[in-house]
Amino acid sequence: MLQKKYLIKKVILSFFILHFTFFISNAQWYDPEKVNKKAGEIYGQAIEEAQERNFTASLKHLDEALKLDPKFVDVFLSRSNIYAEQRNYNASVTEFEIAWRMDSAYSKTYLLPYSISLAGAGNFQQALKAVNTFLANPTLNTQSKKAGNYRKSVYEFALDYEKKHPSKDYVFAPVNLGDNINTKDLEYFPSFTIDGTKMIFNRRTASDEDFYESNFIDGKWSKAEPLGGKVNTNLNEGAQNISQDGQLLIFTGCNYPEGEGSCDLYFSVKTNNGWSEAQNLGPVINTDLWESSPSLSPDKRDLYFASSRAGGFGGRDIWVTHRLPTGKWSRPENLGEAVNTSGDESCPFMHADNETLYFNSNGHPGYGMTDLYYSKKVNDSSWTVAENLGYPVNTIDDQGSLIVAADGKTAYYASEGTDSKGGLDLYSFQLREDVRPLKTLWVKGKVFDKKTSAGLPSAVELTDIKTGNRISKIQTDEDGNYLATLPVGKDYAFNVNRKGYLFYSDNFSLSKNNIDSVFRVDIPLQPIEKGATIVLKNIFFETGKFDLKNESKIELDKLVGLLNDNPNLKIQLDGHTDNIGHEKDNQLLSANRAKSVVGYLLSKGINTQRLTHKGFGSTKPVADNTTEKGKGLNRRTELSIISN
Repeated sequence: MLQKKYLIKKVILSFFILHFTFFISNAQWYDPEKVNKKAGEIYGQAIEEAQERNFTASLKHLDEALKLDPKFVDVFLSRSNIYAEQRNYNASVTEFEIAWRMDSAYSKTYLLPYSISLAGAGNFQQALKAVNTFLANPTLNTQSKKAGNYRKSVYEFALDYEKKHPSKDYVFAPVNLGDNINTKDLEYFPSFTIDGTKMIFNRRTASDEDFYESNFIDGKWSKAEPLGGKVNTNLNEGAQNISQDGQLLIFTGCNYPEGEGSCDLYFSVKTNNGWSEAQNLGPVINTDLWESSPSLSPDKRDLYFASSRAGGFGGRDIWVTHRLPTGKWSRPENLGEAVNTSGDESCPFMHADNETLYFNSNGHPGYGMTDLYYSKKVNDSSWTVAENLGYPVNTIDDQGSLIVAADGKTAYYASEGTDSKGGLDLYSFQLREDVRPLKTLWVKGKVFDKKTSAGLPSAVELTDIKTGNRISKIQTDEDGNYLATLPVGKDYAFNVNRKGYLFYSDNFSLSKNNIDSVFRVDIPLQPIEKGATIVLKNIFFETGKFDLKNESKIELDKLVGLLNDNPNLKIQLDGHTDNIGHEKDNQLLSANRAKSVVGYLLSKGINTQRLTHKGFGSTKPVADNTTEKGKGLNRRTELSIISN
């Protein structure tokens, strides 16, 4: 009876841990019926503990059984299985190989789980070899063939990925964020402000799930504290995302009394008294199904989230809703088949570059479970085909969410690492270079009335000078404060608009300059009145010529809009140069440049009676002509109001 009971439990353990049915060969020296009786009895206890997932106790019993019978092959195979369940794949491989050396005929029935452990340890070449040996067995049943062929396709994907993305110098070295962040409880879903000085994350205790915050001070994270205000409740506050300016929090609330479905999206705003009470985003976004994992674009105009709503490609898809001029959110749009599949996609994260979206999926080709991917926004309606982040960020196990800091290289995620304080902890690591988003700087400041110094709520636009595509459009707060992100690698036209005022323009050249700083630009807007002047900083000409460059169109069209909005406005365009060359030539060049601007405005239907122009050459410098920076400031086109 003991041996029969032992064999039954052995089969149960194999099913419990491996979920496969194997063909068992009789051509081996090892016979489980002939193991030491006491050892078999202890082994049975080990199986019972393993069934309850008490792996520590099970391993202890297995050690005891092995002392009584050193040739107990099943002990090594069972230890291999348990270590695999614990994701200690190197130890799992070692245990199997001991069993293989002892009796390869008996152990070959475990070649498939052995291949999985090899893949778990990152040895995909050996894993493919092992699974091919497994599949060469002509007596495999249909289920085993299916399982083996699936794993084979996974290993082939991994090897093909290695060829296409060689990264011999890359080191994956996650760093635990430490005792100020991580505890014996579960920590996960971090999000950060653009400057990286504030982190919000989830912590789940035995009785509750709340938001905590920590500040990065003097090179380290402060002791995390519950988020102040009314956003934390006795309900469970789930996946969240803080806006780049730290003023808005979008999060998941499940089973709230006023909810539309099982899990809905809510928002809270930062006030002088902490975070406000949560408000449901409403039935346009939330359904009677599942909405979760929100991520705001850096300009707060787009909200990405995961949902199981109807109209998608699979179980859960990623959707986006846009903030309307009224402040409400548009009906969500599916991101399409480049991102979504017939499987599940979730945990979207839009980087500060407002272009690179990270998310997880079990539907795209990958390493066997849920992997992490990225896709880049082509325009408002299309995306590049999802790219796998590769091993070792992705493994044969499930991957959750990924957050990437504004520097484009530091990533954060939750994991049960070997140095975990207890369950899920928060870690950081350096992303491989070829899967990084654009490094992103930012510009912030205050928009105010030049005459009264009062803050002015205004629209701030950032446009890619080369393509003309608008990168972001943000609304300042009621005091005129703004923050706009600046992905490195592009040149930007920067415009601020408010009705009744001349627009403000600036530019940031980040395509070639190796800039590693942020910008503070306080913006005095001038009321539209006689005598007011502005410098048109995004009007560009070739050196020594007066033909307008294509990059000038953004600014010129802003000027057309200003004149159309103010039909009584009459203006003068003034051209200025530096002091290089002959003054007569400079005066002619500056006059022709101003004339070119007038010509563009006329081509757009502006009445010639409203426009005059003049060239001043180098006679009115605003900066020192002895420096390149000063010369650049002196080469300018100015607008002056004649009458309004």
